[in-house]
Parts: sequence; structure tokens; C-alpha cells
Amino acid sequence: MKIISSFLELETGEGIALHDLMPGIKDAVTNSGIKNGFVTITSQHTTTAIAINENEERLVEDVKTFLNRLIPPNDSYLHNDIALRDCPPDEPENAHSHLAAMLLGSSEVIALVDGELQLGQYQSVMLYELDGPRKRKVNVQIYGE
Repeated sequence: MKIISSFLELETGEGIALHDLMPGIKDAVTNSGIKNGFVTITSQHTTTAIAINENEERLVEDVKTFLNRLIPPNDSYLHNDIALRDCPPDEPENAHSHLAAMLLGSSEVIALVDGELQLGQYQSVMLYELDGPRKRKVNVQIYGE
């Protein structure tokens, strides 16, 4: 069995922003030469998430609205009391981003059959930026033969 690891790097949008990772994942699969196995996609950050969903403009806006309603950025969170933490003075108040990332998850695993990711017609692997804009890094690891 071969294991090939690579990274996708991207600049994300303001606040909550969703980014379709499929072009980069497909390139990594093609470049790996692996035809059958599985692919793991893992965020390298605590204020981003990885989840499979449909990349449709109105749904993306619904996701943003839903997350802001579920975990309001302006609520009182202990993590946001920067004076009580050992951190740089420019540290953002981003507890809501950590909480959303925890709920959404940091990785996905997808079967790979005959060189094709086994996803449904409307499914895309999405990076959920929850505290942007920032430079982000996502690991793509492909296992198989």
C-alpha cells in the first residue's frame, strides 16, 4: 500500500466563508497515481472545519446565517477574555469560531475507487473558514494502490 501526503494552501474570506476543496483534492488524487483506497482531508487549524456539503450559493449563505444564529459571535465567552489568557495582545475574540469548528469537525474520509472519489452528485468537500480572513492549510493524504 502507498501513502501520499500533500497540502492545499489558500487565503480565506472574511468571517465565515466556505471554500470548495474539490479541485485541489482531485489534483492530489491524480498526482498520487493511487486508484483504489481512501483519501483523508484534515484541517490544520482550530477555527476551520472540513465537511461535505453542496457548494450552492444560497446554501452557503444559509450556512453562514445558521452558524451565526447557533453560536452568536457577540455572546460572552470565557475564551474571549484576552486579559486572563497567556496570548498575544492582538489575539482575536474568536471563541464562537472554535465552538463551530468543534461541531462541524476537522476531517473527512472518502473512498477512492478506480481513481474516482466516491461522492454523490452534489457533494463537495468544503473548508469552513470560521475566523477569516486567514492563510489556511489542509492536509490531503491518499492511501491505497
